[in-house]
Formats: sequence, C-alpha cells, structure tokens
Amino acid sequence: MTQNKLELALQRAATDPSSRPDFYRLLLESEIYVIGSTNVPTEGRSLIPVGAKLSIVHWEKNDGTPVTPFFTSLEALQRSLKEESSFLALPARSFFELVTGQTLVLNPASSHGKEFFPNEVASLLSSGVNHTPVQRTVQEQTKVLLGQPANYPTQMVAALKAFLPRHANVQAAYLCLMQESAANPTPSLVVGFKGVGDISVAMREAGAVAADTAQPGTPVDFMEIKDEEAGIDAYMLNSVEPFYKQSWSAKVSSFLRRKSR
Repeated sequence: MTQNKLELALQRAATDPSSRPDFYRLLLESEIYVIGSTNVPTEGRSLIPVGAKLSIVHWEKNDGTPVTPFFTSLEALQRSLKEESSFLALPARSFFELVTGQTLVLNPASSHGKEFFPNEVASLLSSGVNHTPVQRTVQEQTKVLLGQPANYPTQMVAALKAFLPRHANVQAAYLCLMQESAANPTPSLVVGFKGVGDISVAMREAGAVAADTAQPGTPVDFMEIKDEEAGIDAYMLNSVEPFYKQSWSAKVSSFLRRKSR
C-alpha cells in the first residue's frame, strides 16, 4: 500500500512527539476526505459552489459519543466502509471550520489514527498546533524559588531536544523548577529559550510537544531569555547547563528543510 505524505507524517507523529508540529502543519495544508454528500449534483472532481449544503456522516463510539470521521486519502476512507457510500474531498482547514465544536477521528480504520477534541480543533485553527499556550504576565515583582527538578522530565526533554533543531533561530534551551509562593504551592517546570529574532513560532510548536510529553499534573511554563543580569534569565544562563545547544549541523539541516518546503 502506497502512503501519501500526510499518512507518512501521521505515522511518524504517532511514535515521535517531536514530529507532531510538522504533521499538524502538513494537515492544515492538505486535502482530506469525508463520508458525505452535497445538495448540488456533481460528477467527478469539481468545486463545491458557494451556498451549497453539505451533509457529513457522523459515527458513534462504543459509549455512544458522536464523532465525525475524516481521512487522509480515498483509500483510507474506503477501508472504513462496509458498503458503498458517497464522499467529499475538501481542504482540511475548511473542514475544521465547518465542524467546530465536534469531536473528530482521523483514519479510524487504519493502524495509525488520531482523535481530535473540540479544543484541539480550535487550537489548530488559531495557532497551527493542537495545544494553544496561555500567556500570562507578572504584574509586580515576585519572589520565587528556583532549582532543578528531582524528578527530571526525561521524556519531555528528549522530545524537545529532537524538535528544536528544526528552528535555526533557537540557540539554546534551559530547564528549571520554579516555586512561586505559598499561595501557589504547585511548582512548575520552566523552559527558557535563548534565540535570535522572532522565536515565537518555535516556542508555540515546542509548547505542543511539551504538552504531549510532560509528566501528568506538572505545569510547564515557557519563557524567552532576554535579560542576562536579573531574575530567572540570569539564573538559567549562569547556573544551569542548557539541555539543548544548537550545533552547526542543526543550522544546516534546518535551512535545508525550509528550502525543501
């Protein structure tokens, strides 16, 4: 069975969290297939006219929860059917906009699939990844305790180390544990990124990688390191060994990936 680029990316994403941002990016740029029909007669491949009404098939999970299946290819769709059915092909982004608020399942009858909950669909449309970070601003000077985690997040760090070479403008990444105050007794992991230029995309995509690999119940904060003389920035730069440091080969491979897109 020949797999298309999206199916290969889905297969990689199933076992490699660092490749998931690439999969989401490709998904949003791809055409997908759904079981359904339109009220406008069409034959073969044609554009759905403005104002046409779409009827998309919904399934039920074993517990009765409704889900909307969609597929990476016509072959994947056909594998899921027991009888002949009509189908539609449309851009993934347009599909997500049509089914906002619904739970989706990609390639349900294949060896590699993915369930998308409504909040993930909303995040994909707004930020390009399935987890949108919540931005917070410290309104006044706050004392914090900083140190290294006793229970080191090995899986998360390994995934971030594998992911960050994709972004040539990230020079290094650091990790510490932060305890803010007695009023907020749950410590959080802080990942600091040192880079050049705009690293917001790298941090946003890294956030999705961290969300999938962080230890359950442990909050993770991301920050860009700018001030080398004060606060958490200085602690990371002066007291913490970076878990990721950009190599020359990472710069070259990132450049080649951008050229090949």
